[in-house]
Amino acid sequence: MVSLQLAHGRTLSLDRPLIMGILNVTPDSFSDGGKHAEQGAAVAHGLRLAAEGADIIDVGGESTRPGSQRIAAEEQVRRVVSMIRVLRERLDTTDKRSRGVAISIDTTLSEVAAKALGAGASLINDVSGGRDDPRILSLAAAMKCPIVLMHMKGEPATMQHNPQYDDVVAEVVAHLRERALAAQQAGVERSQIILDPGIGFGKTREHNLALLAALDRVAALEYPVLLGTSRKRFMGSICANVDGSAPAPQDLIGATCATTAIGVYSGVSIFRVHDVRPNRQAADVAWAMKAAIRPDRTTSRA
Repeated sequence: MVSLQLAHGRTLSLDRPLIMGILNVTPDSFSDGGKHAEQGAAVAHGLRLAAEGADIIDVGGESTRPGSQRIAAEEQVRRVVSMIRVLRERLDTTDKRSRGVAISIDTTLSEVAAKALGAGASLINDVSGGRDDPRILSLAAAMKCPIVLMHMKGEPATMQHNPQYDDVVAEVVAHLRERALAAQQAGVERSQIILDPGIGFGKTREHNLALLAALDRVAALEYPVLLGTSRKRFMGSICANVDGSAPAPQDLIGATCATTAIGVYSGVSIFRVHDVRPNRQAADVAWAMKAAIRPDRTTSRA
């Protein structure tokens, strides 16, 4: 059985696709900004994500939508740490399945990650791939917790200003390989590194589609892969309403589920989504189909 060894002695099996539910404790995230900024609402939403089938709840105190500005560590800590502590306590006292749900901290700053881990988070999700604050790699090594390393061209404030690549798939794969090696040099175990191609982070629609069509090349690096396409704008440009208008982010559930199913077939291990229940179903059906066709390939890194 392939597993992630989480902080605080927890484990998370990778023998089937995992669903990571998004919990933005921010006023300005692109799809759900402000909905869960108050602690009670955030905890309630985290419990709802778990009840709908999330394996991980990803808590973030800083929006990384295109054009967003960076948030200081002190403000991120204020937004997330107390809430994580309460959510962890509630998950641990709800039922057996909820006790197995992990909490990840979505941040690029080691100070925020350290305090979140102290409050009950057990893995780190870093959209900068350890570039914003290299100390986050040493922290993951010291805490013996997994870390997600994502590809992003530029930074959130400017990443969608005419991003260009000679070969987007080759460049993203090379970048992820380099960041994984940097993490290993900082002491992170290879088995604890998760790679994310960064759909929508410094990419045009064409770049995103090329990466989705080549997810197997990311999986071929032989690290667990995380895919985050949930409600993203590039899909809205494809899925026009009957009147020709672009759908609202909340209306892109079907589009997101399509990428989840494709991701399962391409070897993706973890899917970061807003809408847990439908994506849980999409992942489970795709996984069952994959197992029926090739029973020998039913590990998450096939």
